[in-house]
Amino acid sequence: MRPEILYPLFAPLTVLPGVGPKLAPLVERLVEGPHVVDLLWHLPSGMIDRRFSPPLTEVPEGRVCTFVVRVLEHHSGFGPRSPTRVVCGDGSGGRLHLVYFHLKRGFIEKILPIGATRVVSGKVEFSSYNEPQIVHPDHVGPPEDLEGLQRVEPVYPMTAGVQPRVLGKAMLGALGRVPVLPEWLDPALKARHGWTDWDAALRTAHAPEDDEDLSAMAPARMRLAYDELLANQLALLLVRQSQRRLSGRALTGDGRLRDTVLAALPFALTGAQARSLEEIYADMAEPTRMLRLLQGDVGSGKTVVALLAMLNAVETGAQAAMMAPTEILARQHLATLEPLARAAGVRIGLLTGRDKGKAREALLAELAAGFIDIVVGTHALFSEDVAFKDLGMAVIDEQHRFGVHQRLQLAAKGRAPDVLVMTATPIPRTLTLTLYGDMDVSRLDEKPPGRKPVQTRTVSTSRLDEIVGAVDRAVQGGAKVYWVCPLVEESEVSDMAAAEERWAHLREHFGDRVGLVHGKMKPADKDRVMEAFAGDGLDVLVATTVIEVGVNVPEATVMIIEHAERFGLAQLHQLRGRIGRGDQASTCLLLFAEPVSETARARLTIMKDTEDGFRIAEEDLRLRGGGEVLGTRQSGLPEFKLADLAVHGELLAIARDDARLIVDRDPDLQGDRGKALRVLLYLFERDEGVKTLRSG
Repeated sequence: MRPEILYPLFAPLTVLPGVGPKLAPLVERLVEGPHVVDLLWHLPSGMIDRRFSPPLTEVPEGRVCTFVVRVLEHHSGFGPRSPTRVVCGDGSGGRLHLVYFHLKRGFIEKILPIGATRVVSGKVEFSSYNEPQIVHPDHVGPPEDLEGLQRVEPVYPMTAGVQPRVLGKAMLGALGRVPVLPEWLDPALKARHGWTDWDAALRTAHAPEDDEDLSAMAPARMRLAYDELLANQLALLLVRQSQRRLSGRALTGDGRLRDTVLAALPFALTGAQARSLEEIYADMAEPTRMLRLLQGDVGSGKTVVALLAMLNAVETGAQAAMMAPTEILARQHLATLEPLARAAGVRIGLLTGRDKGKAREALLAELAAGFIDIVVGTHALFSEDVAFKDLGMAVIDEQHRFGVHQRLQLAAKGRAPDVLVMTATPIPRTLTLTLYGDMDVSRLDEKPPGRKPVQTRTVSTSRLDEIVGAVDRAVQGGAKVYWVCPLVEESEVSDMAAAEERWAHLREHFGDRVGLVHGKMKPADKDRVMEAFAGDGLDVLVATTVIEVGVNVPEATVMIIEHAERFGLAQLHQLRGRIGRGDQASTCLLLFAEPVSETARARLTIMKDTEDGFRIAEEDLRLRGGGEVLGTRQSGLPEFKLADLAVHGELLAIARDDARLIVDRDPDLQGDRGKALRVLLYLFERDEGVKTLRSG
């Protein structure tokens, strides 16, 4: 249950002044949440300083100024579109013109009567007569308004349909509901950084006095970011602790199946593969459950490591499952694993959403009876009717496509099976902590011997005809070519149109040797085209980013990425990883259209300079910030509202250590600080951390 002290913050937005039922959905979309607290996390991005009040004879252009003036004259033009000008003076000899368009003259005379003293505020420009003027002042009022007006106003990121004044009023109402919460920070840490209490930090963040206060490194913002990161890390460790409490079982095979497979491999394991396997076997030998992440760059040999780990479980008489996010990937894993499994006499099966009727029933019966040792599949493995005789190990590929709950769902099909999660998406160390903080991490940072580097070049789209000619020569020489079409906005429909147009253009040159795959195709049609490309039916494959993860065609040695400036670094790296998988030299051409932004140019340069996925991931984080890394929003990365991982990486490491210490000292959060930390978890809606505590 959420603590009562937080009720005012989790009230609906409609309790705030000016936010009625009509406006609430717009504000909710703006602040990405339905509660008062979501509005409080929406921090200012700028400010207007109304404290500057020079004499009219010394006014600079372009600044917001506040004046106390006397109204001298009104001038109205003759046409309906002519503005009304109100001339004012301040006794210094200077004059100020207030200019109004489309306002009734009677209304202007009422708020600015001749002879009256008024306070006016707004941005000063100079007219063609070189006199200062304010077009539609922000504020006009009596002299007693001066004290309240001469201050700094926060400026918030806005959305259509929400007025700044209305949002400002709602924000004041929200700040009025902020309670004093028990302190959850370590006193020494708080003192070292000079941080104030939580409620004071929140108020300071909403009341910037200068540009430094708007920086992510301002003390108030650092404190709030740290609170959010601590909540994230503590929740992950508590979930992990509860997983560990579920007693697993020790799985130590006798090595007979693994030895057979190692002897059948056409190459020796890399040092990184051998090291990762040692870590995995050590985890599996423990009586607690394994939760390990295997991070490996494209083509670093994760599938072989996964197979050997699964065989360790099979040697003990248990079964293993391997889950992939797409049918193409599942079939590809099967194609890689099957010959090796056959060499060791291991029975392997495939289960996807496409399997129906009697064939599916037969497969499920064999799985439940224990006749299948390893099953490879898609989401279909989650289905209720899928039962194992004894699932001892689950491997989940490209985890960021699945949520934590799906990981647990698969794990629930066995007696606390060991879980190995694999990703080919290199993730910066800081993000690994926030996404996989509940796991141990193994890294495959070496490529198998014999892999040739991919030559990467940038080429302007104005040279398209030359590129088509180069593709023609490559195809004549026996190469296969990927042609990736750009992301057009975030819409599959427009991506598809762009791909179809390029496909039609290339067919004029290559006839029916050109295939097309995009996200709107049925899985069976997509697989058919991919099989033709992998076989000898097609030479050129035009695709949207559906080929990003996992497709394996060793003969493909050329990749062309159109409008590469529109892609994120992680995505470019994933795409390039589709080539250079055999022993032939490969080439990747990044096509760009001018003008290219500085960030995009930096991305293209990094792609030319390195193939190291981990370095690329770190650069991606630096260039784009945490929320955007891995491209799209459905990457499963936690969304942070106050922390920016590109800036607050060091705070994350401190929060990680702090959370570890807390869980070691007070695993059930029962002490004074522990109780305050429960409030923190609920404040940042990391309730899953609290719910896993034995005490509830």
